[in-house]
Amino acid sequence: MQGSSLKTLKLVRMYSIPVSDPRVSELITWYLETLQKAINIIWESIEWKYRFPRVEEKKGKLRVRVPDKLKVPELPKSKSFKKKLRDDLLRECPYAKHWVDAVIRTAYSIMKTWRKRYLKGRARKVKPRAKKRFARCKITLMKVNYEEKKIRITVKPGEYIEVSWSSRWFTRRVEGWRVGEVVLKDDRVLIPFKSTRIMEVRNVVAWDSNELSLDGFSPRTGFIMVDLKPLQSMKITYERKKRIAQSKGLKSIYEKYVTREHNREKDFMNKLAKGLTKLLPNTIHVFEDLGKEDLVSRRKTPKDRRKRNARTPWKLIQKKLSEKAITVKVSPKNTSRTCPRCGCVVKTRVGRLFKCPRCGFELDRQKLASINIYLKHSKMRGFPHSDEPEKTMKEELWVGVTPSGRSPMIWIPMKRGPESDEAKGRELGIKQYQAL
Repeated sequence: MQGSSLKTLKLVRMYSIPVSDPRVSELITWYLETLQKAINIIWESIEWKYRFPRVEEKKGKLRVRVPDKLKVPELPKSKSFKKKLRDDLLRECPYAKHWVDAVIRTAYSIMKTWRKRYLKGRARKVKPRAKKRFARCKITLMKVNYEEKKIRITVKPGEYIEVSWSSRWFTRRVEGWRVGEVVLKDDRVLIPFKSTRIMEVRNVVAWDSNELSLDGFSPRTGFIMVDLKPLQSMKITYERKKRIAQSKGLKSIYEKYVTREHNREKDFMNKLAKGLTKLLPNTIHVFEDLGKEDLVSRRKTPKDRRKRNARTPWKLIQKKLSEKAITVKVSPKNTSRTCPRCGCVVKTRVGRLFKCPRCGFELDRQKLASINIYLKHSKMRGFPHSDEPEKTMKEELWVGVTPSGRSPMIWIPMKRGPESDEAKGRELGIKQYQAL
């Protein structure tokens, strides 16, 4: 990537503050009941329309856009319907009227998500159920005092709940940030803080997501291999512990292991995201837009492979990294079957080594996929520009995150060792080793 460009990075940090107010639990109970009622009314008003097969012409070629005849659900969107829905819900509303507006907005969000998943074949023709206890608060129900660091949430006209973050551990982290829509839980309030930062982009890294590693490519850095084996080992260990506890009927022990696994996985992801942003500053990270539903589908994937795919949290890695850096998604189609030199697409994907039948190009498939993901993002054909292309292809940076310790530790066995990178490693507190 030549030169640099300015990008706006949107940052969101969510922190929780414990509360012990019985009015919160009462509000959440009413919120869930009203939310389910709104979903029921919207569900009963859905119009099912047939969508017929459609063929479109693109670049002189005929392309099937809609392959099969399908019944499509159309959600009611008219102003008259929404007004009637609001009036019906207001009849049994003991709280401020804006809470009904928050319920309606949440109900439509749930129904739109269900519709999207239904059209992709990932959801059944079954009415969604609101099970999790929460209440999303609208901005119009909140008054934020940034000087005193307090939020006043309207419950009923003239009745409020106050939440303060002035003496919390995260106060300095969110200095100057704006408060978003809070979420009420039975025992705590979740407060999102939002900010924007202008970032000067100097590098682009494309990542191929695999079971035991993230394989990246950048013309400036070369190949990058992030080791995910410690994460996989941890998850396999807890799977065995949970299975034993479940077979003995020890519910409390099982739940303890579930919580521990979740916390350790979250800790690993946070360290990985923080370490990559330190190691690769001012970088855009490009990932495949993977649909995990297909990877764990009983119809499309064998049982042993389904378990391994379900164990790898690709989307969580992308989500955590997107909180600290700019991330982009591209289609994963043919990324490990396309020759980046001549554009030839091979029919099969057998073996670890890719061999192009047209030009004879050979490369490991995981590294090949990272190159093709980079080319898809940059919309180029052929290798990206580099002052020393042969050297770039031979370089490889190995990165691993230790699953313990207070701060993220990254070990980097280097198959290359320029002085500039070694100095950078010492500056960041990164251990480097020469690869054998």
